[in-house]
Amino acid sequence: MTEQAFEAMVRQYEKLIYTVCWQMVHDHHLAQDLTQETFLSAYLHAEDCPESAHKPWLCRIAMNKAKDHLKSAYNRRVTAAEAPCDAPAALADAFAAPSPEVQCELRDEAKRARERIEGLAEPYRTACVLYFEREMPVEAIAERLGRMPKTVHTQLYRAKKHLRSELAAG
Repeated sequence: MTEQAFEAMVRQYEKLIYTVCWQMVHDHHLAQDLTQETFLSAYLHAEDCPESAHKPWLCRIAMNKAKDHLKSAYNRRVTAAEAPCDAPAALADAFAAPSPEVQCELRDEAKRARERIEGLAEPYRTACVLYFEREMPVEAIAERLGRMPKTVHTQLYRAKKHLRSELAAG
């Protein structure tokens, strides 16, 4: 491959190769470095490139360069050093139970919602009890009540609209 042909290939595929690298590493500067490494490797091994398959050949080189970087000991060390030292504590906080005050508020809200559902007129009440409290799918509710699934969907839609307005009003 001549130098002019190689330069034309670089101009034609540089954005594609950068995109492939960036999608693998999600770092702008690192993707630029890997793009340069890809073309350097392609230049050094230009005789191995099939004449009609420049694009897949370059993409394969780029992916291999990115994978090699991600698997490298350097990357594992740098990534581990950048991680916060108290990561397990942060995870524990994320999954901690809500405070007693929040739990009490949630129980009160759930009780109000149940009372509002029980106050709905039929056919909305039965569909809502089965859907919200017993967590049944719409198809099972329709079968149990002898209704079409679309009818149950409509009843739930109207009941939700009514419940929203009631709960918003207080």
